[in-house]
Amino acid sequence: MAESAFAVNVPEAEPYVGALREQFDPSAKLGVPAHITVLYPFMSPEQITETVLNRVRLALSSAVAFSFCLVKIDRFPTALYLAPEPAEPFIALTKGLVHQFPDRLPYSGQYDSIVPHLTVAQASEPEHRLAEAQLASRLPPNTGIKALCAEVVLIENSSGLWEHMHSFPLTA
Repeated sequence: MAESAFAVNVPEAEPYVGALREQFDPSAKLGVPAHITVLYPFMSPEQITETVLNRVRLALSSAVAFSFCLVKIDRFPTALYLAPEPAEPFIALTKGLVHQFPDRLPYSGQYDSIVPHLTVAQASEPEHRLAEAQLASRLPPNTGIKALCAEVVLIENSSGLWEHMHSFPLTA
C-alpha cells in the first residue's frame, strides 16, 4: 500500500550509523537514509495535492532551523536508536503537522507520547546488543553527532522503495 511520511534527514549521522542501519534496519534497504521521523504515517501519495502541500507549509511556517546532537543511545522494545538533544523542536514539528492534520496521528496513535529518534536497528535482542556495542564505539566521544535541521522532507513509498517527494525548508 502506498504511504508517505515526514522526516528530517540526518546526513551527518551516515558515517556513524550507515553500515549498522544497512545491517540491522530494514528501512535502510528500502531507500530511507538516516533520519528522525516527524510524522508517520501521513497519507497515500496520490492524495497529496497542492492544497495539502499548502497546509503543510502553513503547519511548518513558524518552525526555524536548529542544531541538535545525537549523543544518547536508547531503546524501544523493538528498536535501538539515537535520541536527539534537544528533542523539543522535533516534537514541535510533529505537533504543528498534527494540529493542521488532526486525523493523522504519529504512528496512528499507538503511543501516548512523541519520542524523537534516529533508528539504528530493528532486530532481535542479541542483534541489538551487538549493534549497540558497535554504535557506542563509533560515536564521537562526549560530543556525539552534531547536526542541523534545516528542512523537513516528505517521502513516499508507492513503488516499494521510499523516495523523496517534497522539501519544506525551515526559516533560517
